[in-house]
Amino acid sequence: MVKVFIAQKRKLQPGDKMAGRHGNKGVISRILPLEDMPYMEDGTPMDIVLNPLGVPSRMNIGQILETHLGWACKEIGRKVGKMLEDVQQKQASVEDLRGKIEDIYGKREYKNNIADMNDDEIMELSHYLTDGLHIATPVFDGARESDIVETLQKADLPTSGQVTLYDGRTGEPFERQVTVGYIYMLKLHHLVDDKIHARSIGPYSLVTQQPLGGKAQFGGQRFGEMEVWALEAYGAAYTLQEMLTVKSDDVSGRTKVYESIVKGEGNFEAGTPESFNVLVKEMRSLCLNVELNNKEF
Repeated sequence: MVKVFIAQKRKLQPGDKMAGRHGNKGVISRILPLEDMPYMEDGTPMDIVLNPLGVPSRMNIGQILETHLGWACKEIGRKVGKMLEDVQQKQASVEDLRGKIEDIYGKREYKNNIADMNDDEIMELSHYLTDGLHIATPVFDGARESDIVETLQKADLPTSGQVTLYDGRTGEPFERQVTVGYIYMLKLHHLVDDKIHARSIGPYSLVTQQPLGGKAQFGGQRFGEMEVWALEAYGAAYTLQEMLTVKSDDVSGRTKVYESIVKGEGNFEAGTPESFNVLVKEMRSLCLNVELNNKEF
């Protein structure tokens, strides 16, 4: 048997799934032109905008700390890069560069690992730092809040980690300051092109009489508890009735609706969902005899 693997490149598009390193997954809602994205005072545009409502309920605060730390480290790298340029243009000395690196790493780390380096090695280290200060944050032993604040101070950034952003479409500043920074974002193998699916009438489960699930079974779209709550909150009673009966497991009702559509009539009559009968049978298996009496009141 011969297996052939084909690599594909696909551009991100709305509906594709991305995730950070803290369980902060999400689906792309819009992709805007660069000039329409929010930007900082110096004109730097944002690459991605995340909703802050995704943080409190999930309690994954690590993504906020990563954002702050990433911004501080990137800014420190930019400062080192600027000083490196000054050294190359003879506007600053290697000793100035050494002082900057000592300030970044702290006296003890500098004394143990960096002080013995010659000028060429210092230049090489500085070049390595221009992309950003590289850090390790082991599990349960990562950077503390005090470390992050200290790093932000070294980078001459606000210790809140927030700045004023400007609307790319209007140029007006946003009402409140916004947390900005650098984080890892990964593209997941859940792409809208592979998931897009539509169904009219298809296979139904023998037990529940509800449509099967998933694209592979040519199934229906699951309308879960929370979606039902949403329709209840909106007061969309007729839509909700359709979802729970003729579009799902009301066997006689969905046949009648299909007939009325084919004949061009506007009749709609919902019956009893099959899931009710399944519930009654399950209760009977527990020796609870439940009977439904159709009496006119």
